[in-house]
Amino acid sequence: MVSRTIRTRSGGRGTGRPTLEEVAARAGVGRGTVSRVINGSPRVSDRTRAVVEAAVAELGYVPNRAARALAANRTDAIALVVPEPEDRFFAEPYFSDMVRGVGAALAETDMQLLLTLAGSDRERRRLGQYLAAHRVDGVLLVSVHADDSIPDMLEDLSIPAVISGRRSAAETLAAVDSDNFEGARSAVAHLAARGRRAIATITGRLDVYGAQCRLDGYRAALAAAGLPPDARLTAPADFTEEGGRRAMRELLGRCPELDAVFAASDVMAAGARQVLREAGRRIPDDVALVGFDDSAVARHMDPALTSVRQPIEEMGRTMAEVLLQEIEGRTGERPQIVLPTELVVRESS
Repeated sequence: MVSRTIRTRSGGRGTGRPTLEEVAARAGVGRGTVSRVINGSPRVSDRTRAVVEAAVAELGYVPNRAARALAANRTDAIALVVPEPEDRFFAEPYFSDMVRGVGAALAETDMQLLLTLAGSDRERRRLGQYLAAHRVDGVLLVSVHADDSIPDMLEDLSIPAVISGRRSAAETLAAVDSDNFEGARSAVAHLAARGRRAIATITGRLDVYGAQCRLDGYRAALAAAGLPPDARLTAPADFTEEGGRRAMRELLGRCPELDAVFAASDVMAAGARQVLREAGRRIPDDVALVGFDDSAVARHMDPALTSVRQPIEEMGRTMAEVLLQEIEGRTGERPQIVLPTELVVRESS
């Protein structure tokens, strides 16, 4: 388990720091009354609350967050768990955008964000021990595969959790996702509308529900355009650039007459572009190319890549907001939130 603290807020005690007892003396109330005001208890009159708050302001009192968390059986920490190898985490813009969104949602809170990579069996065992010790108040889980045991472990431990991307249509945990089906459907419909007739796809790992939804969207768009299904035009990959290169070689070997490719991520599209160029295929003249994510990769490719924009930072913010509500016990049913996608058309198609 590789862990990194992404953001912390210091609660260190400096010399001369006012105490709770000094606030109580200044306000002329008991120590317990000051504690109730600071912790937002309703069992305090408005007049007393105003007096205590004035004393807090006059003395510059800062509550001891660690002591408050201990009293409330809280850690004031959230784990962002990514069950992927470290090299994939740092290679794909998706993850950095997700971290940025989560960080934005937590910026005005006292929560610390702990990044945990759990790509190996050993790391997962260590993660299980860490979570069983209740060292975090909740978990954000990103990049979940269908057979992943981590979601079940979170439910067994009764730890509040939100996942990015459902495991299936019957997801039991709170989840935030983008509309993978519609994003893929719109991409392939765009290619068909441009007159492309041999449209291939490079899929992500199909044990990821979002990748399966993108494949379903691809197939639905072909059917709507009256294009017959052709198994030769589908090549599985793994969301990596090397996977995109390998899949593109397979597609050209099986179906050299293809005239368009929908890749289920921008990173795989970058790999596909390299192979197409090596094969002497011009983009978009000979082969149109579309990706998914609308990451910096898409904008910096030559030609610039048409891509499906999914609101990754917004997904991260929404996940964190839902988790904070779960931690505070303010949610009833676990929400299943699906955010819309948008096709951004550029020179590659």
